[in-house]
Amino acid sequence: MTYPKPDFAEAAPVATPVRVSPPATASATEAAPAAPKIPGAAGLARRAGAVAAAVLPPALTALVILALWQGLCGDSYDGLPSPSRIWLESRELIVDPFYDRGGVDKGLFWHVLTSLRRVAVGFSISAVVGVGLGVLIGANRWAHRGLDPIFQVLRTVPPLAWLPISLAAFHEANPSALFVIFVTSIWPIVINTAVGVRNIAEDYRNVARVLRLSPVEYFFKILLPSTTPYIFTGLRIGVGMSWLAIVASEMLLGGVGVGFFIWDQYNASRISDIVVALAWVGLTGFALDRIVALLGRIVSRGGAAS
Repeated sequence: MTYPKPDFAEAAPVATPVRVSPPATASATEAAPAAPKIPGAAGLARRAGAVAAAVLPPALTALVILALWQGLCGDSYDGLPSPSRIWLESRELIVDPFYDRGGVDKGLFWHVLTSLRRVAVGFSISAVVGVGLGVLIGANRWAHRGLDPIFQVLRTVPPLAWLPISLAAFHEANPSALFVIFVTSIWPIVINTAVGVRNIAEDYRNVARVLRLSPVEYFFKILLPSTTPYIFTGLRIGVGMSWLAIVASEMLLGGVGVGFFIWDQYNASRISDIVVALAWVGLTGFALDRIVALLGRIVSRGGAAS
């Protein structure tokens, strides 16, 4: 029996031609750089929410405190005046803090400005000396053993306890106030700087030895960037203590200054003016702390970038 021979020509698949399209060219709109996006309602809402989250909690807390204060004291209370009574009795001091009638009869702005000038001088000296001593104590073991116990004893002396010593040494009010600021604010700067120097990573020290950096190069390229957070922590504490020291010192030294103003109003039995002055003292201290913290962030970013 014979079988029919298969026809392979009919079984073979027929290839279909493939059409290759030319590569698509980018349109003019796709090639052009994207236009900057304008923040829409969502972005503005997020910013408004962030501002509200930062402002509303302290504002509401202040309103609650004022309401409780008003309810507890009232206008007929003979002790601490209520907020409404403070407004009635010290309206001129609150509304116009810039008046100057000569002598010590000045608005709170000028008293605070005088105190800030003293703080700027005394704190600047303590910052320079404190950082230098902190680096010495942190880098030198013998200096740490010799000076650290003495500093730990001196830093526990209250600010006003230094005032008689400073008056006996300088015989004038202004240098005495500057000395009290200096001796009060220097200790946290020294201690925090020394801690920062001792906590420098050993890898950084090894790199300095390998590169054979000079002491000046080591200070600016390794020691200072590594200890910047510690230094500015000490500076923040120090500037707050400086502000506390000058207010307390001016109460006893006299002359122009917010501390003198508070003591003078106490002698005149103007408690409302004292409360207003205390508000100025607190807000000024808060501003000083934020300024030093901002400088610390700027310096840290600059050190990281370099």
